[in-house]
Amino acid sequence: MGNGVAKLTRCFSCSSPPLRRRRRRRHVAPSDPAAALGLDDSPLQPQLGHSFCYVREDPSSFISISISGAAVSANASTPLSTSMVSDSSSSSSFESSVSFMSGPLPFSLTKDTKDTKDTEDDPFPISITTTHPSLQWAQGKAGEDRVHVVVSEQHAWVFVGIYDGFNGPDATHFLLTHLYPSIHLHLTHILCQQGHSQHTHNHKRPSTGTTPNNRSASNSKFSHVEVLKALSRALMKTEEAYLAMADNMLGQNPELALMGSCVLVMLMMRDDVYLMNVGDSRAVLATKSPTDLEGINQHLFNDFAGFLPSLSAVQLTFDHSTCAEEELIRIRNEHPDDSAVITNDRVKGSLKVTRAFGAGFLKQPKWNNALLEMFRIEYVGTAPYISCHPSLYHYRVGPKDRFLILSSDGLYQYLTNEEAVAQVEMFLSTSPDGDPAQHLVEEILFRAAAKAGMEVHELIEIPQGDRRRYYDDVSIIVISLEGRIWRSFV
Repeated sequence: MGNGVAKLTRCFSCSSPPLRRRRRRRHVAPSDPAAALGLDDSPLQPQLGHSFCYVREDPSSFISISISGAAVSANASTPLSTSMVSDSSSSSSFESSVSFMSGPLPFSLTKDTKDTKDTEDDPFPISITTTHPSLQWAQGKAGEDRVHVVVSEQHAWVFVGIYDGFNGPDATHFLLTHLYPSIHLHLTHILCQQGHSQHTHNHKRPSTGTTPNNRSASNSKFSHVEVLKALSRALMKTEEAYLAMADNMLGQNPELALMGSCVLVMLMMRDDVYLMNVGDSRAVLATKSPTDLEGINQHLFNDFAGFLPSLSAVQLTFDHSTCAEEELIRIRNEHPDDSAVITNDRVKGSLKVTRAFGAGFLKQPKWNNALLEMFRIEYVGTAPYISCHPSLYHYRVGPKDRFLILSSDGLYQYLTNEEAVAQVEMFLSTSPDGDPAQHLVEEILFRAAAKAGMEVHELIEIPQGDRRRYYDDVSIIVISLEGRIWRSFV
């Protein structure tokens, strides 16, 4: 982090154009600067969530993708058990380097029946800290979710981490502060080995020509298996460090044994996408191929009459949850003496996910025994009930691929994979410069409100924590694979 600070006012909103049936737009005279820039003049909900976009300032950049992100909170913010300073002042927050622009979620669409007036000329000042020009980063929180994005020109890679926490914030905070540095360490070790190998190879055999793009050639030499192993080792080392910290503080903070997180990590190196997941967060690819219309509900066509989706949804990750029969079989085989290993579709009646970072009380009896009796499970034997063993994937982006949706599982409580892809495709067809991630967040809120029989503004006025009954914390990243730039500013 540097010490340069820039102030954003209304130059950026990351806001999406409204659905006509849902939002009334205020008519603005052409002389209005906001109207001239095409900006949304919506009231803001800084406690509700945030949206952001990665702005690629240099057209010659090696990083040619565009990134749209949004998050919305439902859980109340709680302070870290491991910190003397409370971070519970806001359920949603965001900070980044200069190439990311962000703002609180604008939701005038939630106030159709109410009058809301701005009382300040600068309603959402945002501080942006400068950093090394070859490295751009962003991180945010929404309830118990954490998001981390790193764009490295030096290594020509993009990193995205989505951490969906449960039972408290410490596990996700630890992931936010420790996982990427660990991944960076393991990957640069591969880079150094590759560089040494390439140097030795060049000395053994004379060059027969020049490579148009040396960095691309270097990346093409990577062993995909080695990259995936590096991700897995980094996660293992990070969890070992977290559990060691929890072990040291067990007497003072036994609740650390309850806290855990799902993990979704994406590393993109040019056309190679490496994915690692633990839990039920997902990576879904939108690709041009015959569309399976059976997975799209009828109301989607009612909302967008006359639009026929042309993209297919391909889930690149595997859900580690009790909904997966393979996971149930595995856990029952590992615990043949425990008839209650799966209770109420949850591992020991506690977790829906079958793999997670942290959650020591389901991994060793000593952490379970340290808890208050009301939180303990009946631990049979000594074998762990869940693990942090990740699923690993490599995917090579092709000419038919359009975008990638990375999100915590809250998105899929209301949308199928096919619906999520179709929503983004339809939104971009009418609002090519809009923010697709924010659009998905808005869609979740509309559906959650409709299911509860209320208006959206009524839903978001429910206090944090109580709102969790209607939807989960949701973090979404949409990555364009076509070099499209999503931004709503000039």
